[in-house]
Amino acid sequence: MSAARIYVPRETTAVSVGADEVAVAIAREAKQRGAEIELVRNGSWGACWLEPLVEVQSGEQRIAYSNIAPADIPALFDAGFLDGGDHDKCLGPIDEIDYLITQERWTFWRAGLIEALSLDDFLAHQGFRALQKAWEIGPDGVIEAVTASGLRGRGGAGFPAGIKWRTVADTEADRKYVTCNADEGDSGTFSDRMLMEGDPFGFIESIAIAGYAVGASKGYIYLRSEYPLTLSILTRAIETLREAGWLGENIQGSGFDFDVELHLGAGSYVCGEETAMLESLEGKKGIVRYKPPLPAIAGLFGKPTLVNNVVTLASVPNIVNLGGERYAGMGVNRSKGTLAFQLGGNIKRGGLVEKPFGVTVRELIDGYGGGTASGRPVK
Repeated sequence: MSAARIYVPRETTAVSVGADEVAVAIAREAKQRGAEIELVRNGSWGACWLEPLVEVQSGEQRIAYSNIAPADIPALFDAGFLDGGDHDKCLGPIDEIDYLITQERWTFWRAGLIEALSLDDFLAHQGFRALQKAWEIGPDGVIEAVTASGLRGRGGAGFPAGIKWRTVADTEADRKYVTCNADEGDSGTFSDRMLMEGDPFGFIESIAIAGYAVGASKGYIYLRSEYPLTLSILTRAIETLREAGWLGENIQGSGFDFDVELHLGAGSYVCGEETAMLESLEGKKGIVRYKPPLPAIAGLFGKPTLVNNVVTLASVPNIVNLGGERYAGMGVNRSKGTLAFQLGGNIKRGGLVEKPFGVTVRELIDGYGGGTASGRPVK
């Protein structure tokens, strides 16, 4: 008899409401009952209001159980938990939960689905397929796909990514850099963190694709200091990829050299701005630079530098895999593609929702968020 596969998220929201303790309780209960289990630490699906959201593989389906506490575990086992048995906290198959299946998960599709730090699981779910396709179509092909997609910077400024990538690629220099601004400091924001914790290999692949496209051999992730779990996950992910030959010199025999360095910020909100971040990366005080020159021309250490945020970069692998036109087919007018909407505060069902531009605020707050937590009307 094969071991029961149980998914317990290792993600900041889930951990903050007891996911680690739940994982320990499941392992302990299984040992006491002589049951064989395989405990998988996946990312979060983004349904924060259901955390800790535990899943059990039952045949082809994953059966979900919501808001699990350590005290619930014995009763769950009694109810046939390891076979996906029924219980008051059972939601049924994860792929039948309305909150999740009505989204268009372009960027976050692997978050929650895979074991975050399993390279095998990542490779089994299209891992590095986009990077390999990038090598086939060449740097110009990648930039053309990004341009055709209409992708704009998700850090807030909304600058067309294709123009920025093309500028860095066309600027002559002996060295170039890719920098990812993961200094997610705005109140109520957590999409960058959720993606880095749930799909760290995919996130790093997207930085490597950007490096290949613009001619850079070094990438920097500028991570906010308030994300200790993200730091731990990304550190392990980078080490794993170096050991497996997906980072470093001559990646997988492709002739492409690329490595990533993780840099921890020091709690400055200002470093969310791209030039202040570059100053901080250079070891200086994080103060906004005068422009021009633009970072794309003279950025980190005076070299051409691509600066994008996490969700912008993480949107690119599927743009390469599926085509820029497919991405541009979602959204409205000049707002192409999807956006990760973050629901928090006075709302019944807080979490992350990925939908194309054009969704209404009413649909997000009432449809996905279930209305206000206080029951008072939205004004």
